[in-house]
Amino acid sequence: MESSGNNGDFGRGSGGAEGETAQPVDFVRAAVRDDVAAGKNEGRVCTRFPPEPNGYLHIGHAKAICLNFGIAAEFSGRCNLRFDDTNPAKEDVEYVESIQEDVRWLGFDWDDRLYYASDYFERMYACALELIRMEKAYVDSLTAEEIRAYRGTLTEPGKASPYRDRSVEENLDLFERMRAGEFDDGAHVLRARIDMSSPNLNMRDPTIYRIRRVRHHRTGGEWCIYPMYDFAHSLSDSFEGITHSICTLEFEDHRPLYDWFQETLGLPSRSQQIEFARLNLSYTVMSKRKLLQLVREGLVGGWDDPRMPTLCGLRRRGYTPASVRNFCERIGVGKRDGVVDVALLEHTLREDLNARAPRVMAVLRPLRLIIDNYPADKVEMFPAVNNPEDPSAGTREVAFSRELLIEREDFMEDPPKKFFRLAPGRTVRLRYACLVTCTGVVKDERGEVVEVHCRYHPRGEAEDLPRARATLHWVSAPHSLPAEVRLYDRLFLVENPGDEKEGKDFKTHLNPGSLEILDGCRLEASLGAARPGDGFQFERLGYFCMDPDSRPGAMVFNRTVALRDAWAKIVRKTSA
Repeated sequence: MESSGNNGDFGRGSGGAEGETAQPVDFVRAAVRDDVAAGKNEGRVCTRFPPEPNGYLHIGHAKAICLNFGIAAEFSGRCNLRFDDTNPAKEDVEYVESIQEDVRWLGFDWDDRLYYASDYFERMYACALELIRMEKAYVDSLTAEEIRAYRGTLTEPGKASPYRDRSVEENLDLFERMRAGEFDDGAHVLRARIDMSSPNLNMRDPTIYRIRRVRHHRTGGEWCIYPMYDFAHSLSDSFEGITHSICTLEFEDHRPLYDWFQETLGLPSRSQQIEFARLNLSYTVMSKRKLLQLVREGLVGGWDDPRMPTLCGLRRRGYTPASVRNFCERIGVGKRDGVVDVALLEHTLREDLNARAPRVMAVLRPLRLIIDNYPADKVEMFPAVNNPEDPSAGTREVAFSRELLIEREDFMEDPPKKFFRLAPGRTVRLRYACLVTCTGVVKDERGEVVEVHCRYHPRGEAEDLPRARATLHWVSAPHSLPAEVRLYDRLFLVENPGDEKEGKDFKTHLNPGSLEILDGCRLEASLGAARPGDGFQFERLGYFCMDPDSRPGAMVFNRTVALRDAWAKIVRKTSA
């Protein structure tokens, strides 16, 4: 259970008020703080979150969002939202819209600073022409396979393309004709002329433009050549005046190329690239390719399936923005890849929901309970606490009648020694109501118990009884509401399902029990006012959220997380 914890000093966090508890300063914030103190960029801080619109955001992106927007806020700076839309074959407006919704859901806003790499296509093209005129770029006519072969390996240097020494005039002519659409996909590429013997493979004449006859979701058919990520990323950051370009560790070897583009072109604004460890979560896959595979093969219900680590999936399951932000803050920002236990994410969620979720009573697997000595036509209303952690939440009234429903697992006809709930001759407390003693059962033709009969004890009589060793939740049968409840569990059975070293397809680790659908559940009447997205604690059962599939008279609830907290138990055990 390894976390990519904080690296750097641990003084007061920027912006902390006098008397506040000192917060850890991670190495990224420390670098920004030092730049501001030194007057670099005139003390200005500008970050960006640059997603590719080729999929839905997941919990790993939340870490990057919180880091970029958080640093901008802490240093009174700005954070841009920029879509890296340079690969139209995989991009879609659907992803653009979902990404904006997710960033806002987390609690961040880019104000009027919404940008696209495609905003700069003309400027990037002009920069590419300038590189050609400087003899720093050339049109290569090798095939993709030949370029890979010429590139060399980590232990062997690359070799120059036979087209590397084309004249400036020929390169300009070919590149302009590439833009004009005279050539087929793959016929030519534009490469930077850097160093084919560099120990860094990214500096061995990287491709910066390729022909791709695909309609773009913003520019339509205007372009048939598109810049590569490294070129577009570096130039876009400079065009926007980004001071700190915060990336994940896989871009560390790309940093020299990032700097080379800005320095060679003499761009007036230079950005500092800083890399941090991405988030890896146990029992989860984060690869967009693998998540897309799950969706396309129908192994999940879509990008917003509550078992998915996507932000829309977490939202549908009942995660709160605060719990995700708190989780990202808790795991910190590190320089070394690690795996964070998903139990920590669930623990952070429980902490947040415990403080804010209203309590209600629901019965998922109903068993009828008849109170024989209670009048058949009588209904009483008992006050119930909405949230014991928040006195201001007040109380509500729940209906109590002769016919109740309890959880089937709360009754056993022949219980073992340590079973303290309801059984023949045994007394329990009904939450918010009274004590009852089981006097008998009714069974069906298969011998299964279908009704439990009890007698209730008025207050004076109850005081003479032994202490009830269990308190059960319940709902009034005639006043309860029907619902479908979906019990979600982890999507994978192993901690690292994405590890394919043994040649196993990650889908072989799918958990066949990751979803159980319960029909015939009954909820207390107050939930009739619930709306999709509302979250509750079903007492003794866990936290649940109303699903968008709900319709009038046909409510659907998703289990967000169970009450049992594995992470808290681990922490208590290790600190004992």
